[in-house]
Amino acid sequence: MNKRHLHHVWRKLKPINTWFFFGGFVLFLGIGIYGARANNLQSIKLRDAVLAADQANGDVETPLVKLREHMYSHMNSGLSSGNLQQPIQLKYRYERLVEAEKQRVTQTNDQIYTEAQKYCEALYPTGLSGGPRVPCIKQYVTDKGATEQTIPDALYKFNFVSPAWSPDLAGWSLLFSGLFLALFLIRLLLERWMRAEMSEHL
Repeated sequence: MNKRHLHHVWRKLKPINTWFFFGGFVLFLGIGIYGARANNLQSIKLRDAVLAADQANGDVETPLVKLREHMYSHMNSGLSSGNLQQPIQLKYRYERLVEAEKQRVTQTNDQIYTEAQKYCEALYPTGLSGGPRVPCIKQYVTDKGATEQTIPDALYKFNFVSPAWSPDLAGWSLLFSGLFLALFLIRLLLERWMRAEMSEHL
């Protein structure tokens, strides 16, 4: 490339300030960080709505759907995002179900025990309380008694993964910041190379 052509190219590039690209990089980076933080704060807000509904024994499905949709469509709103702890646990709903199961078993067994007493009294009408009735009652309860069913806690835990990049304020801003950084580095390296080339032709 001759000196005249280099001067022509340099005159075209010189009006484009190198620091313009760096300024664009800093600006969009700041907006991107703000957007990513906003995504995280919104996730925390939606998570708190789920937990509040769970504690109040209200409708958890609606806030849970909103949380899932937000986290699946916004970057920096998932597992490793600041204060957002996962998995999301419906602790109170799970505890209520466990307690309800215990009460069901207790009520069922109380009823079966009453039935066992009647059955064994009819079977051994003249027996003493410590006689054959006691083993009869125990056997009846063992055969027909209810046992607690295990409620899998995994059914009440939700772990959502946010995308690495999303087409929102944070995503586009960080994309533009990367673009401006690349242009800044290209412009800087190109300027140094052209200066070196022109100095060789002097």
